[in-house]
Amino acid sequence: MLTLVHAPNSRSSTFIWLLEELGEPYDIRKVDIRRGDGSGAFDSNNPHPHGKVPVIIHDGAIVFEQIAIITYLTEAFPKARLAPLAGDPKRGEFLTLMAYYAGVMEPAFTAKFMNVVPPRGTAGFPPAEEALAYITSRLEKSLYIIGDTFTAADILYGAMFALFLGSPMLPETPLLRAYADRCTARPAYARASPKGV
Repeated sequence: MLTLVHAPNSRSSTFIWLLEELGEPYDIRKVDIRRGDGSGAFDSNNPHPHGKVPVIIHDGAIVFEQIAIITYLTEAFPKARLAPLAGDPKRGEFLTLMAYYAGVMEPAFTAKFMNVVPPRGTAGFPPAEEALAYITSRLEKSLYIIGDTFTAADILYGAMFALFLGSPMLPETPLLRAYADRCTARPAYARASPKGV
């Protein structure tokens, strides 16, 4: 059985979308989390060492961190065709764009939200505008993040853009709006949305 450890109205809602795309049976274990406004608490029913979500539990394996979960699930359920498999020339590109999301996009936009100038150098990351320009340049050439086929990487990027486009964090452009709308028009997104709250 596949279980998602989930807190309503959090980043784990995106992973309900992923599970719907997989088409495999799953259940949801709701937990409390510490929220940015000071509400919530560490929940002992959550196996994440810092009480965060998402976490998946599958056949005894506990997997957390967004990129690890997506990599694990796309390998465990290859029939869903949500990622290029090992040996596919696009596999490296897929893994790179997944790592880019976690290692560049999220830190850059978190720094922007917190009004912090990001560190530069080999251990730093670029300003949010520079990171967004790179993603925009990719979407100018293809329908999705790594080409014209939807992958699990588009769940991360598409959900982020759908949530923040038009906000001070993420100015809206026709290109990014069209991409976000293309991603969220998927039937799996519609099935997942009411389950995330």
